[in-house]
Amino acid sequence: MKKYCAEFFGTFSLVFAGTGAIIINDVGGGMVTHVGVALTFGLIVLAMIYAVGDVSGAHLNPAVTLGFLAARRMHARESVPYIISQCAGALAASGVLRALFPQHATLGVTEPAGSNLQSFVLEAILTCLLMFVILSVSTGAKEKGITAGIAVGAVIALEALFAGPICGASMNPARSLAPALVSAHSHSLWIYLVAPPLGALAAVPVCRCIKDADCCG
Repeated sequence: MKKYCAEFFGTFSLVFAGTGAIIINDVGGGMVTHVGVALTFGLIVLAMIYAVGDVSGAHLNPAVTLGFLAARRMHARESVPYIISQCAGALAASGVLRALFPQHATLGVTEPAGSNLQSFVLEAILTCLLMFVILSVSTGAKEKGITAGIAVGAVIALEALFAGPICGASMNPARSLAPALVSAHSHSLWIYLVAPPLGALAAVPVCRCIKDADCCG
């Protein structure tokens, strides 16, 4: 149960800090800035990898869990409780943010700024890059250690910096699901539920082609 509690709390922290930064940026008239929001997402993931990486691996993301499963680094029986814990943590964070900022309409929901296809492709590629980095720096199904924290946190911040204004740079179904459900803004949700898992799965053969066989089991 400690692993599932770690995933719940880690994903809660990610959604609370990341979407909270978006909300506070809106409420505060842009004081946080886009750069600040991107760094918040990267830094909270970095912190959670150090905090709970040795317990659960700090997936914090259903797409990452599916990527580890496809790479044969974790058992299928563990993946479902992981994903449930992540989604529950994300929903709890959005619920708290709704209570704190009842006037905010969207709670940091991810929505395309351009076409749906544009955001779908971006989300798939961004998640593929993220999962490739995770597979390259993690041990088994665990993101832990100085290398993993810095590398994964940095790539999340980087991708949010350049792609966030177009697609939201979610790369995480739980992060997008929670504010969409709590705020009832779910018309583009399918993009962020489908594209990131596809991108994470695509990273597995990419890793196999570039690195040794240990990358995939």
